[in-house]
Amino acid sequence: MSAASPPAISPPESIDFAPGFTFRHYAVCMRGIVWREALRFVHQRERFVSALVRPLVWLLIFAAGFRSVLGVSIIPPYQTYVLYEVYITPGLMAMIQLFNGMQSSLSMIYDREMGNMRTLLVSPLPRWFLLTSKLLAGTLVSVMQVYAYLAVAWFWDVQPDSNWGYVAILPALLLSGFMLGALGMFISSAIKQLENFAGVMNFVIFPMFFASSALYPLWKVREGSPWLADYCNINPFTHAVELIRFAFYLQVNWVSLAVVLGCAIVFLTGAIYAYDPAKGMLARKGG
Repeated sequence: MSAASPPAISPPESIDFAPGFTFRHYAVCMRGIVWREALRFVHQRERFVSALVRPLVWLLIFAAGFRSVLGVSIIPPYQTYVLYEVYITPGLMAMIQLFNGMQSSLSMIYDREMGNMRTLLVSPLPRWFLLTSKLLAGTLVSVMQVYAYLAVAWFWDVQPDSNWGYVAILPALLLSGFMLGALGMFISSAIKQLENFAGVMNFVIFPMFFASSALYPLWKVREGSPWLADYCNINPFTHAVELIRFAFYLQVNWVSLAVVLGCAIVFLTGAIYAYDPAKGMLARKGG
């Protein structure tokens, strides 16, 4: 009687992982990515402090000096004249998310240089899901930073007309943080070395922030420079600020909502394509 032949073992390249995954597998993967980002944020206390220092400097120092110079007339969503520190608060919230999105992209560049990014992207789960999970984790961190800022601003009487405003801004913060994080992720795909990130901050972050409605209403900008006002109108950061501003007062700016949602989809699609080693920028860089 001949011995039974051992079962054939398929080579690793022939195993197809994708069909066997369930919702639980996706949830575990997302939880791991979010938890890793949260631990990184907790261990980097200076990142939390710096995220609050920038907006608080504008709120406590610049707003005090500009209060008598920059009066803000009655414009939607405000029902009366508002102080300058009240007007710039939504812009400072968006500024926190903008810098956090760039910090998240900085961490992706670091992970790519250290090899951690390759470990993540070779996972059998879809690449779009992995990148979206990473983006969601960064967005949640930025939302926590914004609420920490609002807790400090409350002592300077910077608060919405209703306490429901703190709840109403949550969807706006999630969407705007997702858009700005997707922009940072897309930019990070084009940066080869960590040292080049400072140049990106100068050419991306500051023009987006200052050429927007974060620090001054657009009608004041148009009085001084009509072409600059037109640029501010097409700046996605302007619409992120206005989406937060209206939500803070229990209103919806539908134009800003459409722009922010559309830009989030475009930026995320570009990032997914760019991080595809067979098609995007990583392929042209040789990995």
